[in-house]
Amino acid sequence: MKIEERLKELGIELPEATTPMGSYVNAVRTGNLLFMAGKGPGLPGKPLPVGKVGRDFSLEQANRLARDTGLSILAALKAELGDLDRVKRIVKVLGMVNATSEYGSQPEVINGCSDLFVEVFGDKGRHARSAVGMGSLPRGIPVEIEVIVELEDDAPPAAIAKPAAKATARPKAAPKAKAAPKAKAAKKKKI
Repeated sequence: MKIEERLKELGIELPEATTPMGSYVNAVRTGNLLFMAGKGPGLPGKPLPVGKVGRDFSLEQANRLARDTGLSILAALKAELGDLDRVKRIVKVLGMVNATSEYGSQPEVINGCSDLFVEVFGDKGRHARSAVGMGSLPRGIPVEIEVIVELEDDAPPAAIAKPAAKATARPKAAPKAKAAPKAKAAKKKKI
């Protein structure tokens, strides 16, 4: 079943992909691995949730915020790839929870995102994971999650393939540039 069909079956509508809030990009690809930048639970049109888990948010609320963060990640992933069916598997999830110092249920919070990935991708959504507590997160958000994704193929998307083709044309011009210095050296010997 196509992932788009699976999302419809689950009643999931992805939000608009958010743009980076600094000097970074949503994703960097190396080979067939895609490293996604950390995302938080902010969804377009909704106020940014701010506060600490264990004080301002219950476990259930934080779990839902982790799920919302997973939706933001899926939206960014779709924007990056064009098609979620290119995901071979979710490899690794790092979940960071802005929590009180005594809080210890970070894994249960991040399950909100992990469970979403398994719902959407099935076994391809099962992943290695770290869930850690933080003293603070950017702008006071309660959850931030980053993901490493393996892609079905290692061919770059069409938008990336065009610059690579231009780059291969450059080495053809390089031998001509090297030939010019030899000609100058020969002229110097004649004088």
